[in-house]
Amino acid sequence: MKNEMLHERRDFETVRDLVEWAGEEYADRKAFSYRPVTRGNEIVTVTFRELREDVRGLASEMLAMGCAGKHCVVIGKFSYDWVVTYYAILSIGGVIVPLDRDWQGEDLADTIGKADASFLFCEEELAAKEEMIRAKVPALAPTVWLQAKLSERSVPALIAAGKERYAVEPDPYHGAPIDHDAMSLLVFTSGTTGKGKGVMLSQTAILSDLSAIIPYIDFGQKTVGVLPPHHTYGSSVMLIGHAMIGCEIYISAGIRYVAKELKEQQPEHLVLVPLYLETFYRKIQATLKEKGKLDFVMKMIKLSNGLRKTGIDLRGKLFKQIMASFGGKVKMIISGGAPINPDILYFFDGLGITTLNGYGITECAPIVAVNRSRQSFPGSVGHVLDIDTVRIDDPNEDGEGEICVKGPNVMLGYYKNEAATAEAMDEEGFFHTGDYGKLAKNNVLYITGRKKNLIVLSNGKNVYPEEIENELVATPGVIDIIVYEGQSRRGLEHNAIVAEIYPDKDYIETNGITDVYAHLKGYIDNYNRAAVPYKKIGVLKVRETEFPKNTLRKIQRFQLDMTID
Repeated sequence: MKNEMLHERRDFETVRDLVEWAGEEYADRKAFSYRPVTRGNEIVTVTFRELREDVRGLASEMLAMGCAGKHCVVIGKFSYDWVVTYYAILSIGGVIVPLDRDWQGEDLADTIGKADASFLFCEEELAAKEEMIRAKVPALAPTVWLQAKLSERSVPALIAAGKERYAVEPDPYHGAPIDHDAMSLLVFTSGTTGKGKGVMLSQTAILSDLSAIIPYIDFGQKTVGVLPPHHTYGSSVMLIGHAMIGCEIYISAGIRYVAKELKEQQPEHLVLVPLYLETFYRKIQATLKEKGKLDFVMKMIKLSNGLRKTGIDLRGKLFKQIMASFGGKVKMIISGGAPINPDILYFFDGLGITTLNGYGITECAPIVAVNRSRQSFPGSVGHVLDIDTVRIDDPNEDGEGEICVKGPNVMLGYYKNEAATAEAMDEEGFFHTGDYGKLAKNNVLYITGRKKNLIVLSNGKNVYPEEIENELVATPGVIDIIVYEGQSRRGLEHNAIVAEIYPDKDYIETNGITDVYAHLKGYIDNYNRAAVPYKKIGVLKVRETEFPKNTLRKIQRFQLDMTID
């Protein structure tokens, strides 16, 4: 299998350089399409040339407002207004502070104060939260509204005014100083273990990260954007990476519309987190089972895989009806953020969708490793980027230890938190990720689990919860599963490994299951019979409500009650 480049590598010093280049290189190609809040069901399309003009306009007006070099908070869902604001702030040397729209107003206000923000760009739908923010941070300049229906001080209004300004005097925009090695993004991670820290990223970090990935991925010409933009995975990969290859992004109206949008828009690839894959997998399996076709389809996948080994690929014909639920054209999914059950990968590959799993963390802008279209290693997160050096710290006898990363995509540090920065960055410049893994030959990385989640048994054995979760997540009737060491009030010797499950109520009801606990316990018992003794599950908990999650749909373990008696 040749490790060949599929796209020419493009290196840019600044985001402004990228916007200007894409506007010229891909001038009449579609850059974005979306349904604006002011035009009902009408789809608006924007070419790369039009995107460049909009960025020039908004950035010119921002310069007049005094945004250059200032910290600018952006709060809102993925929208075209959000996109242009992101590019414009970075194109004049400002610092963008993207925040989660789902946070409470008080938390948003506290974070904005900590971020030393001067400007606020906020979705009009969040007007009540904006009032709370302004009450606590009164020094903010007047709010600019995203996705506004009524407000005159909106992103489109600023774009229009800025275009007139740019037409008269373009030099301020093109000459605005940008230090590409200084902080340009201040990202407050919501995390899965509590309130996050402010990660300082440079334009060099995000641009070098995506420049190192793009050449090896067989992207299509259209995707549907579903990830929240305040996360670096959602913004960097979508807004930086896709501009480098001239790919159209249809901006999803929200998670409840995704299934309909996939059929309508017919994307050729998707960028997702595992939750989406797991959800698609369960729905397809449930539908096939309901129609009595699941066993037949699984047999056809096995037969198809055998034919593929002889050079005959019939997946496009055999599974055409199933693939129609994705629009019929999806050939590849890039997934990051968590491990994926091998059964799910096998199933989608059997249908004709290659899933490339990767690994990243906000502090690395965010990608560290990813499988490549022409060189993929099952069970791994792929090759470490060629711009990075990865070191496994304090490895055990199996070569597993903490993953440490050094490279131009690594953060500058945590904002106004020297102690946390010193704890995470060592003297050699390596960032300690807090994730466990091991390196194989050819610099291929395997993830074992999260350091903070590691279970250390009294006999000295280590248990990685993610390994067990990954094995059980595809269990029929399971939506989510979390494994941890349950804390006994009677003392450490009574602790046990717990599997806490949120069941799939639709599956339970459809299949007439009356005893949910007994149904799930049967699968746990099957797992235990095959597991080594120290990895056996001792306690099963069944939840009535969904696990607490952040906006990337990661379960927030720190909120769980881990007691067992």
